[in-house]
Amino acid sequence: MIDETRDYEAIIAALQEIAGEVQVCTACELHKGRTRAVPGEGPVDAEIMLIGEAPGFNEDQQGRPFVGAAGKLLEELLAEIGLTRDDVWIGNVVKCRPPQNRDPRPEEIAACAGYLERQIALLQPKLIGTLGRYSMEKFFPGARITKVHGQAKRDGARVLIPLFHPAYVLRNMSALPDAKRDIHKIPRLLARLEQVLAEEAAAQAPAEEARQDEPGMTQPEQLSLF
Repeated sequence: MIDETRDYEAIIAALQEIAGEVQVCTACELHKGRTRAVPGEGPVDAEIMLIGEAPGFNEDQQGRPFVGAAGKLLEELLAEIGLTRDDVWIGNVVKCRPPQNRDPRPEEIAACAGYLERQIALLQPKLIGTLGRYSMEKFFPGARITKVHGQAKRDGARVLIPLFHPAYVLRNMSALPDAKRDIHKIPRLLARLEQVLAEEAAAQAPAEEARQDEPGMTQPEQLSLF
C-alpha cells in the first residue's frame, strides 16, 4: 500500500545498497562457498515481510529466495489468502547458503543480523511472518515452533507471527493443515492491527489535551491485539 509520506525512491536506493554489500560480504565463512548471495526481494511498499532461515541450492544458484520446492509451497500458501510472492517481501536471516544446506550457526546469523535489521527498518512492514525456527528465534527467543506457530503478538506498530517453514511442511505433510490455518490468520491480523492503531490514535488526542489541563495524568492503557 502506497504511503505518500515515504520517499520510496530513497528506500529503493538504500535497499539496493544493502544488496550490494551482501553480494560482496565476507563477514563469515559462508561467503567462501556461495555462488550468489541472496539479499531478499519484494515490493518496497509490502505490508508483509516473510523471513526464512537460509538459502538452499536453488536460491544459491539464482540469487533469489524461495525458488525451489519450498518456494512453490510458499506460493501455494500465499494463494490461500489471495496473494502472490510479488505482494510480499521475502528474505532470510542468513544471506548465503550453508554447506549441504546445514542449519545456520549462531555466528553466521549474527554476521547477517545488521543487514536484516536495516531492511526491516527501511521496509517498515505491518506484519512479519517468521518461517522456521531460526528466524522465529529472533523475534520469539526461547520458543518452540511446534508450540507457538500461528500465535501472533504485537510489536509496536506491527504484528509478528511464527509460521512453519515450507521445507518442514514438505518433510512433514501432516503439518500442512496447520500451515494453512496459520496463513489464513494474516489478513485478520492486519485488519485488527489497523483497527487498534486507529483506536489508539483517537484515544491519544483527548488524553494529550487532558494532560495539558491536569498534569500528572497517565496515558491510556494500550489496547491489546490478542
